Amino acid sequence: RKITLALAAAAALSAMSAQAANLVVNGGFETTSNGKGQLGFNTNATGWTNVNGYTFLFTPGSADTSGAIGEFGALSLWGPGNGSANGLTISPTGGNFIASDGAFQTTPIQQTITGLLTGQKYDLGFDWGAAQQFGFTGATTEQWQVSLGGETHTTAVANAASHGFSGWKHQVFSFTATGASEVLSFLAVGTPNGVPPFALLDGVTLTAAVPEPSTWAMMLGGFAVVGFIARRRRGDLMA
Repeated sequence: RKITLALAAAAALSAMSAQAANLVVNGGFETTSNGKGQLGFNTNATGWTNVNGYTFLFTPGSADTSGAIGEFGALSLWGPGNGSANGLTISPTGGNFIASDGAFQTTPIQQTITGLLTGQKYDLGFDWGAAQQFGFTGATTEQWQVSLGGETHTTAVANAASHGFSGWKHQVFSFTATGASEVLSFLAVGTPNGVPPFALLDGVTLTAAVPEPSTWAMMLGGFAVVGFIARRRRGDLMA
């Protein structure tokens, strides 16, 4: 009985560990086809699609220095490297990140997520921020519209001063899967048009929501009760 109880507890802990697995491929945008550049034009991020969008992938430290080449030439963001003391930094993960224009050629960044369980709740986490294209002036607003299947959530609006940077923020949304395979989508929304507002993105994770500690305690407590009853019945039979 002790062995059975131990196996049950181990199975519960194993299930908790499995739920923590990230279902997003290349959520840090580290794997690319050609380094920094415009997605769908001269580079791609493995696992993601962005057709005809004005979305750029920057390597660490390049956003406000060398920038990246796109269909309309070189593009960079305002930051300390080009004259704006706005605090623009590398992403919290320290690697590549995505910057998407929210008012020009707006097309979502997408990935098809597989291995979902219908009815299961999932936590989507990501780091994001707001910035402005170098060479332009004027206050901007940025946010992300995030969808998994038919469910959509929107971040708060980030207000960035002219030549500004909002700082990196961490966001978590909860989604409920309606099928085994669903499309994960990030659409940048920004204003005003003509003073390019860019929404930044990195560190995307999607994991099954882990039950509250109290739920696991009740489960393990239930195993203990079952084990106690089994031992008592065994004792009664031997009496």
